[in-house]
Amino acid sequence: MSLIRELWRFMRVRKKFWMLPILLSMLLLGGLLVLAKGSAVAPFIYTLF
Repeated sequence: MSLIRELWRFMRVRKKFWMLPILLSMLLLGGLLVLAKGSAVAPFIYTLF
């Protein structure tokens, strides 16, 4: 949780709000890969990359 707080503080102080969509998309894709690792949908998701 401190990492998220530190990233938010960095973006707020340095006015780097353009990084927010990049970080969110990376988190969403990572979560999708983790959730689909053991499911039947996994072969279809891995073909996207």
